[in-house]
Amino acid sequence: MQTEQIKIEGDRLLAEVKRLVAEGNVRRITIKQGDHTVAEFPLTVGVVGAVLAPWLAAVGAIAALVTDCSVVVERSAKSEPGTQPSASAAGAGH
Repeated sequence: MQTEQIKIEGDRLLAEVKRLVAEGNVRRITIKQGDHTVAEFPLTVGVVGAVLAPWLAAVGAIAALVTDCSVVVERSAKSEPGTQPSASAAGAGH
């Protein structure tokens, strides 16, 4: 897993979370204000539409209450766009 932290203003929070979910390789999104975790959303492969609606509503409510916050994103390393298995891994055992 790869972890990334993004500093963001509260009014841009919802748009940023929607963008991250659309990427498809995000496994968990944590919203923090300072050192305090405000919300944590585990994502699974194939989560779309109506399943995301309550989470996005919660993110919208959080955005209305916080000013400066950060989004911690955990990504699956193997789902990175444009990555392919290395030749050594593909040829192992031959």
